Amino acid sequence: MTRRTKKVGSTGRFGVRYGARLRKRIREIDSTVKTRHRCPRCRLVKVEQQSVGIWECRKCNYKYAGGAWQPQTNNGKRSIGQIRQIQERRFDD
Repeated sequence: MTRRTKKVGSTGRFGVRYGARLRKRIREIDSTVKTRHRCPRCRLVKVEQQSVGIWECRKCNYKYAGGAWQPQTNNGKRSIGQIRQIQERRFDD
């Protein structure tokens, strides 16, 4: 069998199926999921995905819910910022 993963990386498992554009998107998603991310508690780059939406730090064992492919999503950051602004307004009044 020939090597199929030199150019296509983790999407070599699909062969020629599903089209180049979809395989490219899957390769980008796989690379973001499988890399280690920064822990929001201890700030070390030790966070790995446990399952879809569940992330855990290998150092401090901090487990939290995040996005399906990234530990923090833009929508999550935005909603947290909005909640903080609302809380600050309550305390200012």
